[in-house]
Amino acid sequence: MGHKKKTSLKTTLQSQQIRLKNKEKAAHAAEAAELKTKHKGKGKAPALRPTIPFTPTDKILLIGEGNFSFAHALVIDPPLSLEHLPPSNITATSYDSEEECYDKYPDAKSKVDVLLERGAEVLFGVDGTRLEKCNALKKRLFDRVVFNFPHAGKGITDQDRNILSNQMLILGFLRSVVSCLAEGTIPTRNLSQKPKKPADDNDDDNMNDDEDIDSPSPSTTQGVRGTVLITLRNVPPYTNWDVPRLAKTPPKPASLGTPPNPNYKLLRSFVFHRKMWKGYEHRMTKGERAHGRGTTGEGGEDRTWEFCLKD
Repeated sequence: MGHKKKTSLKTTLQSQQIRLKNKEKAAHAAEAAELKTKHKGKGKAPALRPTIPFTPTDKILLIGEGNFSFAHALVIDPPLSLEHLPPSNITATSYDSEEECYDKYPDAKSKVDVLLERGAEVLFGVDGTRLEKCNALKKRLFDRVVFNFPHAGKGITDQDRNILSNQMLILGFLRSVVSCLAEGTIPTRNLSQKPKKPADDNDDDNMNDDEDIDSPSPSTTQGVRGTVLITLRNVPPYTNWDVPRLAKTPPKPASLGTPPNPNYKLLRSFVFHRKMWKGYEHRMTKGERAHGRGTTGEGGEDRTWEFCLKD
């Protein structure tokens, strides 16, 4: 019985991959047509400010930090709007043990030392798919939970199996993070422009808010539920993971004993500008022992999707 359901989950995820590939073909055609139209127009669009998805009062949980360079940027040299963010509001975690982390990323220790000195919290050996098992996180709630460039790191060469492995990672994270999210009302979109489509449109996976000039995080007044931010390279093979669809309409559990996957609401997506986070470096899951950073996912842009739990 369980084996049959597991096969069903795999089939569901693979059918999503086929649907996504067809959607990408249509998107490329639409993009080509749009570029052709733009070339006929006159003038240039105004420069846009990068979206900063945090406020100075947020309690922030960072998952899978690698060499802790994002946490370091957030504490030491954040964007101007976050200069009053208390370091004590930041909890940065690593999947690896402390020894493994420093072995993989030789520059991590100096960053961790600075984080601890400033008052931030650093945790090692934290599995992003089993956050409820981490004693240091029990009964604690966060306004923002961030997973930058998640990857299962299993080194699977078969593309379909690799996609499935990473989809299972995303599903596990989205199921586990529920215990860490602040409770309250759905965040309001505190933006200068209205979205082009309704927020609940299931086909609007990219809800682009990059048109917004000043784009703060959705309203974070007391009593507002926490949000999840997942950042990936917005090119294949990462787009084949279909993160927005996994969050909004997840497949049924693989086995009878597994709790159902929660449904999330996509609040927005926006370009992730690495240059805003000084010193931030995206490192491979295998660390520097892998001899190089690889070329997978070159081109395109980094994109963040922000979700909250549905009612």
